[in-house]
Amino acid sequence: QAMAGLRTRGLDRVLPTLKQPLLGICLGMQLLFEHSSEASRIDAPDDSSARSTDCLGILSGHVQRLPPSPSWPHMGWNQIVSDRAAHPLLDGLAANDWYYFVHGYAAQADVSTIAYCDHGLRFSAAIARDNVHGTQFHPEKSAVAGRRLLSNFLSLT
Repeated sequence: QAMAGLRTRGLDRVLPTLKQPLLGICLGMQLLFEHSSEASRIDAPDDSSARSTDCLGILSGHVQRLPPSPSWPHMGWNQIVSDRAAHPLLDGLAANDWYYFVHGYAAQADVSTIAYCDHGLRFSAAIARDNVHGTQFHPEKSAVAGRRLLSNFLSLT
């Protein structure tokens, strides 16, 4: 439904052309990828009969359902790990900071990943490529660390 809304408004053509910094949060980050299984049947927990939804395609990759274990959906506080060189979006964030997640689907960690999290599988917690940024967690619900990340993003503009 989210992609349908973007298409109806013509934003699926506009967003990939933006030169300004872009930040996708949670589902907004997932929509940056090529495809998602999130619009698939809810009663197909392993995505075996899932159909894929075409997303914005700004980033390569597929958003998939998280495994049922340790819990599904992933809701609550978790830490992220960054093993790449420092990125301005993560400036000033500490390894022991906590972030609030609420999602059942995620993109696997790949070349655009600047921080990842583990919850049944390793997934992208934060991504960045050129002017495009995203967080799977909700910075607006992540207290001091979230405010710092949003401040970092605003400094990119």
